[in-house]
Amino acid sequence: MTAYDDLMAFTRDTQALGQVAGRLGWDQETMMPRGAAPQRAEEMAAMESILHARRIDPRVGEWLEAIDPKTLDEVGQANLRHIRRSFDRTSKIPAALATRLAKLTSASQGIWAEAREADDVSAFAPTLAEVIMLKREEGQALAAGGDVYDAMLDDYEPGTSGADLEAMFGAMRPVLSELRAAVREAKGPEAISGDFDEGAQMKLTRQLAKAFGYDMTRGRVDKAVHPFSSGSGMDVRITTRTNPADPFNCLYSTIHEVGHAAYEQNISSDYLLTPLGNGVSMGVHESQSRIYENQIGRSRAFTGWLFGQMKDAFGDFGVKNEDDFYGVVNRVGDGYIRTEADELQYNLHVLLRFDLERALMSGDLQVSELETAWNDRFEADFGYAVDKASNGVLQDVHWSVGLFGYFPTYSLGNVYAGCLNEAMRKALPNLDAELAKGDTSSATNWLGANVQTHGGLYEPRAVIEQASGQAPSEAPLLGYLKEKFSGIYNL
Repeated sequence: MTAYDDLMAFTRDTQALGQVAGRLGWDQETMMPRGAAPQRAEEMAAMESILHARRIDPRVGEWLEAIDPKTLDEVGQANLRHIRRSFDRTSKIPAALATRLAKLTSASQGIWAEAREADDVSAFAPTLAEVIMLKREEGQALAAGGDVYDAMLDDYEPGTSGADLEAMFGAMRPVLSELRAAVREAKGPEAISGDFDEGAQMKLTRQLAKAFGYDMTRGRVDKAVHPFSSGSGMDVRITTRTNPADPFNCLYSTIHEVGHAAYEQNISSDYLLTPLGNGVSMGVHESQSRIYENQIGRSRAFTGWLFGQMKDAFGDFGVKNEDDFYGVVNRVGDGYIRTEADELQYNLHVLLRFDLERALMSGDLQVSELETAWNDRFEADFGYAVDKASNGVLQDVHWSVGLFGYFPTYSLGNVYAGCLNEAMRKALPNLDAELAKGDTSSATNWLGANVQTHGGLYEPRAVIEQASGQAPSEAPLLGYLKEKFSGIYNL
């Protein structure tokens, strides 16, 4: 056994334990009885303590020192890059802090959920302040004198910075705001209305999951408050949610999460339980969920097929034809919830959170000021006031579990998806004819071969550049949105 072999054997066990910890989180969101929350917090803290100890085990450092990267192939060098990055980062975080954070964020999730249900920011504010305090402490340890927020971003999108994103988002915001204003002045499609059986929604949503290539022998679809994807390799699970008044919430949440899950399922099996066996970054991950949901799932061709499936599932639901249905699916309307936002306005929600969380981490914004800051920014960007906290600052789970630096990857994923869609359309000139039959295989196979199979082999930007033939830029996304919504709203 060489030092590399020893390191990889140790790493596989750590990866396996990480999957077990992830399953605890999945269970907490789907099936765990509410009364089990205090014990689950202890269980997750114990798992985090074990994982942290393995990630900073002195033997990892010794193995890394003993390995000559020049003796390794491309895969070995990529594994080494990920392990070294993780080891260096984790070694900077005191074990006691990691355990405190795991315990606090597990408990915090339940406190947030209850505060959200009660629309009571004050019930969550002290816990959020404690989470921010510990995350700032963690960020300072990771940054080692550098920018704390950049250190947090590196967990989700290695190679990017707050300044990079500020420039990109700064270019996007005025274009999106101008297009949004023009759409709001135009006459567009009416919102769907009716009572859509939730059982029928779940039946159709599982059909859609399979249509987009989700392998149900290695996954399952459950319901949760906040849709998510969990796991990798041979066990990748997704959740969705239903609303009898809004079937699109369920259907498109599912397609979105299938994009995440398909990425994990389609990574080369050679990388199972290694650092390459996961999506390379949250931005690249989000590019898959968004291109599945929007450029494919909300396309004129695919919605034509989906219209027929909706009629089969719900009968006459008040939409006359495929053209009207395409407009309804892509309707731009007022709303507060990011996960329910239309394609045009979605990024404005993310940009709001990006600016606020940077201010929270820098200390320029205090938790006591957060609700007012949120409401003021929302009204400035969307033109109407937040009506209650569950539609505002309490709507997302992310901050309660310490995911600072995560939100901007949602918009970065949209940017990546714009680049990929442009390249995919050039490579697949007959794609619309296939999508019109409900056949997504050409698109999902193209993404599988050009993005998903690589897992963590390449750095995030390199994955997008290789697949799309260009450096990531917001231009393809903005061009796509202008063309699409100008057509729907006759601008």
